[in-house]
Amino acid sequence: MSGHSKWATTKHRKAAQDSKRSALFGKLTRIIYVAAKEGDPNPANNAALQQAIDKAKSYSLPKDKIEAAIAKASGVGADGAVFEEVVYEGYGPAGVAIMIETLTDNRNRTAADVRSAFSKAGGNLGTSGSVAFQFERRGQIMVDPGEMDEDEFLLLVADAGGEDIEAEGEEVYVWTKPDEVAMVRKNLAEAGVAVTGSDLVMVATNPGAIETSEAKKVMRLIERLEESDDVQTVYHTMQLSDEQLDELDG
Repeated sequence: MSGHSKWATTKHRKAAQDSKRSALFGKLTRIIYVAAKEGDPNPANNAALQQAIDKAKSYSLPKDKIEAAIAKASGVGADGAVFEEVVYEGYGPAGVAIMIETLTDNRNRTAADVRSAFSKAGGNLGTSGSVAFQFERRGQIMVDPGEMDEDEFLLLVADAGGEDIEAEGEEVYVWTKPDEVAMVRKNLAEAGVAVTGSDLVMVATNPGAIETSEAKKVMRLIERLEESDDVQTVYHTMQLSDEQLDELDG
C-alpha cells in the first residue's frame, strides 16, 4: 500500500470534470457500443464491456440505453459507423500537460475540434508522446466499504491485491495495477465489499500547483474539449487545493 489515501477529505466534483448529462450519456453509450462490437456482447465474457457498463451505471445511464448500445453493436440497427480510439496530447495555459482520449469515426473532424479548443484557450496541441510520459495508467474500482474504518478497509484491500484507497466525498476508490482490475474487483466482492463500478484511468505522475487564475483558463479549455461528442476523457496535471476547487465551482 502506498499510504497516501485521502480518506473522506477530498470533495468530489464531477460537475467540474464532466460534460452536460445528455452529452455524457452519448459518450458512455459509444464506449459500450465499441466494446461490444470488438468483443463478445456478453459482459461476462468481455472485461472491456463490463468496465464500460460499470462506468455508465456509475453515471446513472439508464438500463435501456445500455441494452440498446449492445444490441446495436450486435447488428440490430447498426449504422455502419466504424469508431477508433485516438489520443491527443498538448499543453494548456501555465504549461499544464493535457491528454485527451477520443472515440471517433472521423479523425479529421476530431482533430479539428481538438486543435480549435487549444487555439482558443492559448494552448498548444503537441505530437504523440509529448506529454504521455507525465501520466500512468491505473485501475480504479468504486466501492462502498460500509461501516469499516480506514485501517480495517486498508488491510482488506491489501489482501485483495489493491494498491491504495482514496475517498472523495461519498465516493470511495480502490486503486490497482491496470491489468489487475478484474482480479481485485473479484476478490473484494468475495470479501463482502459492495463494488459499484470499475474503470481504467490516466493519473498524473507529478501534478503541480498553479495559480487559480490560470486554473480557470485550463478548466475553460477542458470544457471546450468536452463539448466535442468525440472526446471521451480529458486528463491534466493540475494539482488543485480544496479552496481552488471551491472557487472554480463558484
